[in-house]
Amino acid sequence: MISDFSFGRIVANGQTCSNDIKIVEGTMISDWWRKSGHTVEIEDLKDALDTELEILVIGKGQPGYMKVTDSLRDLLAEKNVTLIEEPTPKAIETFNRLYKEGRRVAGGFHVGC
Repeated sequence: MISDFSFGRIVANGQTCSNDIKIVEGTMISDWWRKSGHTVEIEDLKDALDTELEILVIGKGQPGYMKVTDSLRDLLAEKNVTLIEEPTPKAIETFNRLYKEGRRVAGGFHVGC
């Protein structure tokens, strides 16, 4: 669960991070670096894609600069995984709600631009 967020700072599972994070099967992975910066590719979420994932929530940063590649979109569609892309504050709300509902949800959250 994500308990707090402000530009450049996120608190998840009781840990404070100043870099992007992802959450897979309830475990936070801090310092989530992507192959291409503001682009999310298949390789960036391989661990999440290897689970029984139902929903992927992407926090695109406050203004929404981070983007998902078409190849990742296609793979998610093949696997019947719902993709939700929102500015990070809204994505956190969505992720927390889905997690509390017991959904099989993973998330990647950009804490900056």
